[in-house]
Amino acid sequence: MNPNTPLSPRPLHHLSDVRQRVLTARQLREHGVSATTTGERCRPDGPWQQLLPGVFLLHTGPATSEERLHAALLYTIPRARIPAQPGPACAPRGDAPAAYGEAMITGPAALALHRFACVPSLLALDRIDVLVPRTRRLRSTGFVRLVRAHTVPRPKLLTGVPVAPAARAVADTVSLLVDPAKVRELLTEAVRDGHCEVSAVVRELSRSRLLTRPHVVEVVDALLAEGRALAEGMLYDMVREHALPAPLWNVELRLPGGPSLGAVDAYWPDHSVALEIDTRTPRQEAELWSGSSRKREHLERLGVMVVRTTPKRLAESTEQQAAVVRTALMASADREPAAYLVVLPR
Repeated sequence: MNPNTPLSPRPLHHLSDVRQRVLTARQLREHGVSATTTGERCRPDGPWQQLLPGVFLLHTGPATSEERLHAALLYTIPRARIPAQPGPACAPRGDAPAAYGEAMITGPAALALHRFACVPSLLALDRIDVLVPRTRRLRSTGFVRLVRAHTVPRPKLLTGVPVAPAARAVADTVSLLVDPAKVRELLTEAVRDGHCEVSAVVRELSRSRLLTRPHVVEVVDALLAEGRALAEGMLYDMVREHALPAPLWNVELRLPGGPSLGAVDAYWPDHSVALEIDTRTPRQEAELWSGSSRKREHLERLGVMVVRTTPKRLAESTEQQAAVVRTALMASADREPAAYLVVLPR
């Protein structure tokens, strides 16, 4: 019998090419291969090799990057859930094959699949990081490094492999880096090249408790400032391209002789409409949410309608955001006149 000979009356042709080459001990048993036979074929001069505990490569020579990814995922999922043949248990669920359970590729390997330029290729990586639920009783071994999470995110399916969202993979990669220059390069590419929004990156960094590292905070603050400047530029373009009335930009509102009511990104005094770009991050949400809500409520009690938008909305639905502002401006004629406010440059 050669390695390509069907192993039992249950042949392997129903599996994808990589799934014919990488199988678990349970799958081999389901195809009629005993543990003794598997051990014999995995001898130094045999036609097979063991890649990871319970996971076997059915040919000699180095494993391909696709085979290593598949082997890493097979190692991490419960053996009872690995289907031996197609059926309802194998049907895709959501964006990832149910056969892989909740495991997904993360870290540098995931970034390579997301086509980041600043990470090594899959073949050049010594380890593959796999994100698994914290409750899984497994250890990192061989080329697999486990990353545990209380809540696993919804994966993306890239080249047939469940992969962590870019922001989560970025955070898991940053946790491995000690060189500030590498951290800056990675975070900058993540945001500037459009892999993910800066707010999503900061959220994942905060969740991973990486914002206690000074060199990470420094890069994040620079990206947040850059992101706000880009959002303000998109707001300027929206007002011009959709022929909205020109507002007063970046002003502070006050009651005459009273305290500040807060700053807004744009204000239309003739219509009593203010607009804010919401760029809060997880570090700021707890302390700013109540203050922002109070400011909005106070302004609305004074007759000022507050429109809130985000950089993502400005980028992805500019026309819709322009319509929201236009509607607020038109509705001002039906509202009671607003209180007189002092407008100061910010």
